[in-house]
Parts: sequence; C-alpha cells; structure tokens
Amino acid sequence: MFVKVCLLALFCISCTAVVSTLGHKAHGGDVFTSSFLVRFKRSLDKQLVHEIASRNGFQNLGELPGSNGKEYHFKHTTLPLVRTRRSITHTRVLKKEPLIHTAVQQPGFKRVKRGFHHSVPLNYIPEKGPGFTGENIPTDPYFPFQWYLKNTGQNGGKAKLDLNVLAAWDQGITGKNITTAIMDDGVDYMHADLKFNYNAEASYDFSSNDPFPYPRYTDDWFNSHGTRCAGEVAAARDNGICGVGVAYDSKIAGIRMLDQPYMTDLIEANSMGHEPHKIHIYSASWGPTDDGKTVDGPRNATMRAIVQGVNEGRNGLGNIYVWASGDGGEEDDCNCDGYAASMWTISINSAINDGQNAHYDESCSSTLASTFSNGAKDPNTGVATTDLYGKCTTTHSGTSAAAPEAAGVFALALEANPSLSWRDMQHLTVLTSKRNSLFDAKNRFHWTMNGVGLEFNHLFGFGVLDAGAMVSLAKKWRTVPPRYHCEAGAITQIHRIPSSGSLYLPIKTNACKGTDTEVRYLEHVQAVITANASRRGDLELFLTSPMGTRSMILSKRANDDDRRDGFTKWPFMTTHTWGEYPQGTWMLEATFNSKESRSGWIKEFSLVLHGTKEPPYQTLSPASPHSKLAIVKKAHEDKDGN
Repeated sequence: MFVKVCLLALFCISCTAVVSTLGHKAHGGDVFTSSFLVRFKRSLDKQLVHEIASRNGFQNLGELPGSNGKEYHFKHTTLPLVRTRRSITHTRVLKKEPLIHTAVQQPGFKRVKRGFHHSVPLNYIPEKGPGFTGENIPTDPYFPFQWYLKNTGQNGGKAKLDLNVLAAWDQGITGKNITTAIMDDGVDYMHADLKFNYNAEASYDFSSNDPFPYPRYTDDWFNSHGTRCAGEVAAARDNGICGVGVAYDSKIAGIRMLDQPYMTDLIEANSMGHEPHKIHIYSASWGPTDDGKTVDGPRNATMRAIVQGVNEGRNGLGNIYVWASGDGGEEDDCNCDGYAASMWTISINSAINDGQNAHYDESCSSTLASTFSNGAKDPNTGVATTDLYGKCTTTHSGTSAAAPEAAGVFALALEANPSLSWRDMQHLTVLTSKRNSLFDAKNRFHWTMNGVGLEFNHLFGFGVLDAGAMVSLAKKWRTVPPRYHCEAGAITQIHRIPSSGSLYLPIKTNACKGTDTEVRYLEHVQAVITANASRRGDLELFLTSPMGTRSMILSKRANDDDRRDGFTKWPFMTTHTWGEYPQGTWMLEATFNSKESRSGWIKEFSLVLHGTKEPPYQTLSPASPHSKLAIVKKAHEDKDGN
C-alpha cells in the first residue's frame, strides 16, 4: 500500500517539473497534432466511447493507462498530423458532448533515437575473428565479434571486460518465459534470427495504430534502430544467422512508436502501459534531444503510465523500465532528462571494449550501471546484432546499444527468479555490478566509496552489469522490505548564488523518524529545485549526504544558454548514496563554473528520501565475505549495533 501512495505522490512533483520547465518549439511556434486527450465525467462503456468518437469525426484509439476508464486517446480522421495552430473548432465539438469533461488537443514534441545509424547493413560474415571453442560456446557466425558477450581481447579490447553472460548460461538460465518490449521504430519480426522469439500478442504499432510494428522502409535504412536493439536481447542461438542475444530463449515484443514527425504524451503513455502483464521489461533507447541545452521528460499521462507499470504491472511485481542514459557527451547531463533520471527507470550508460567511456556518454548521478557500446579503435567493432530484412551488422553503437544489453541481463535474472519486484532488480543491479576495468578517459571522474562501502562512478554508476553474478544472487534473493518516501525538509526562501564561490543550503532531517514513512536505509534521493541563472549552462549543483557522499547532481552544459526558464521543481536524482543512513544534515551546493560573471538564484529546494525502514538485506546470506552484499550488510549491522 505504501509503495503505491509514495509513487503517486512523487508523480505529481515530476509532472509539475516537466510541464513547467521547457516549452516545445518548432519552426518558431508551438506544434499541435491530430490527437486529443478526452476526459469523461465518469467511467463509460467502451462501446459508448466509440460511438461518441465516431459521430464527431474522431477515431477512438483506446483508454489511457491508469485513467480508470475516464480518459481516452481520440484522433481526428481529417486533421493534419501536425499543424501550428490549435483547432478550436474540433475541441469545441468534443466539449459539446454532455458526457465529456475536458478535451485537449495534444502538442507535439521531439524524441530522438540514441546512437548512430549506419546506412549500409551488412550481409556478409566478417573475415577475421577469434576462434572460439568450448562446451557452451554459441556457433552463430557473428558470435566471435560479440565482444560484449565474451571479450578475449579481440580488436584491441580488454580481455574479460564483458557482461559475463556465459556464466549465466552455464547455470541453465537463458531468458525463458520472459518478454522484453522494444519501444522504438519497429522490429523486423520476420528476420530469421528473431521470428521464433517474437511475441506477437504483446506487440503493437502506435504510429500506425495496428498490431504489426514492422519498420517503415527508408533509403538510408534509418528505421533499423529497433531491430538492432531486439537482436541484442533475443537473437536465436546456433542457427547459423548473425549472432546471439543476451537472453536468447526470451521473447521480444515490438512497440512501434518513434517513427513519426512529432511525439505526443498519449503515444508515449500507451506504449509504456501496453500489455503490462504480458511484458516484463520495457527497453527504451531514445529520449529528449541530446543537444546539451534541453531540459525535458515525460508528461502527465506518460508518467502516470510508468507509475501504474511499477505499481501494478507483472501482476503487482512491477514492470522493469530500462533507459539509455543519453548520447550528448560531456556537454550534456542526463539528470536533465526526466526519463533517464527517473526513480522508476534503470538508467544505463556505456563503455567501449577497452574500458573507457565512449565519447558520446553523458554523465550524471542518476545512472545506475553500465553495459557496452562500440569498440575503441575499429568502427566495425560496434555491437554485432540483427539488422533490417534478414541482414546483420557489426556497427550498432551509442547508449542505444547499451540499454538492450541490460534488458537481456534482466531477462536472465527474471527467469532465475520470476518473483523479483522492480525494486529488487535495482538492488540486484547495485550489488552485482562490477568496477572491472572501467575508467574515465579524461580523468574527470574517479571511483569513489559511499558511506556503506559501495563503489560508484559519476559516469558508470555502480559498474558494468555481471549476468553470472546477478543470476546467482537472484536465485536466492528475498524481496526487499516496503519502500517509503520521506519529505525530509524544504528551503523556500530565495537565495542568491554568488558569481564566484558557492552557495551552501543545509537541510537537517531525522528522515521522518517515528512516523509511518520513516526511511533508515536509502535507495533514491531527490533534490527538487527551482532555480534560474543568467546562463543556466554554467550552473553546477552538488548534494552531500550526512555520511559524506558528494553527488554532482548538475554539471556544466556548455550549450545551454537559457536565461529565462531555469528549473521549476525539477527533481534532480542521485543513486550514489544507496544503502546509506539519511539522518543528519544534507548540503546543497550551488556554484557557477564560468570565467564570466554570472548571477542566479535558488528559489526553492526540497529534499525527498526514498528507501526502507527495515534493513534491506537482513534475510540474505552473502556467498563471499568480500562481496558488495557482505560489505553493505555488515555496515548496516555495525551501525544498528551502535
């Protein structure tokens, strides 16, 4: 019960932030679509809804997730897909219906695929590759080039720097009975390497409104993105075609929703909430424009769909939403992306085959873990996977490639333990990810220990996913205690940020001790901030926990020259204090990283703590005294014993 209440409360904070922070402009003005959000005065019979839509020239595209039968997606059959003016006439027609409470024409906004597309798909097997032998080695022709599955040092990579999936397969875990939805530009479900693992019942095309999410053909093969992501998860094994998926016995569903001029809140919401009991994992390799100046995220209907997914999906265990952290490079910050920075998604960054971060990787404190993208020296050592129309590729890259790899690893964990909740998956990610050989190529961000001994990095989160370790721990996992959120304090007076030096704003909290929402062991922490500056991109924000862990929750963004919008109730999030004790003084630091004189103000700062009242790992027995589970559990026991 408390899980649902807490999530819905925070849903409101996030919606306010997204709607009020940034407008969506195209060609100098707002863009409006032919879609309408129609809210009825009461829950209606679906046939009656269809009749109301039809007699007014609309098509009813279905009920919105979480609306209790009151909200529907209507699309007008003759309005242009995109126009620069609202259609007052069509809105009035709907509002004249006595059962309709409100009707709102949907604005359009941009959503972009992450990663770089390759215009010419491969239809040959590369000539060189290591000769792999062994009892459990796939025979697929591209497997030797899937260094992210088994890295022997091929193409200048670092040996053993991979997802350790063979260790999971050796345990007999291959993703059986798990479905991952690829929310993208379509999936070539007739591809010989995918067709037997395609879940048609869980698939849909929200761009064309039909059950067949096949990619739209273009001369430059631009709509290969979803097919490439699908192959990473569930390409078949030992069939002589392309490579093999991380969870090669799992199923993939295609949700086509990206391939259109402008996205709407309703299309996103319907995609996030599609078949939540048939789909276990939703994988998203897209987001707001990675231009280093956008601050954007999910709108109301989409946020509500995600909240319903984690509350009610998978028959109450919660859907897993995996998100690519972003490809804006060091000039962007993924905490300005409300999808990747959400508590309800697992944000995944990437590394290349020698352990460095990729040049396009964004950094932020909300990233939970990392997988892999392209190789360091050879452009053909990207991610080897399926491509359109029966072809294969070795050049898939970007954090686009990283998120589906993580989805595949999570599919393995869910087969090992189908009772894992959405929060269990986040805990498993923190406890089994490895530092391995990951490092920041520019020596900006170092590996740091938090207050309970968990090692993290501002680029890579808690490290690279380890499929073997995650499956092993999943098998003996016990669901973590209930999750609460504590509104720990707020500063509502306006404070000026000095042009040189820093502004420090402390909040002292007992973490709601003695109440029903007490938090003693942290998961996510949000600093909800309203601020503006003469140049927003020069503003940097840091949050330091009572145990001394300092998180950069906003970094300098060189392209962001905003001086008007700033941030309005924007929920900056950190995972770096995972497992820590929240009682004490939290410190927000605001400073300008600029040689020029800047001015700005923090208008409001509130602190929201998320976590458990009970020790999360007390029922688990660590396999090794040196494991992260053992380290954190001992830290909790030592603290509780004092």
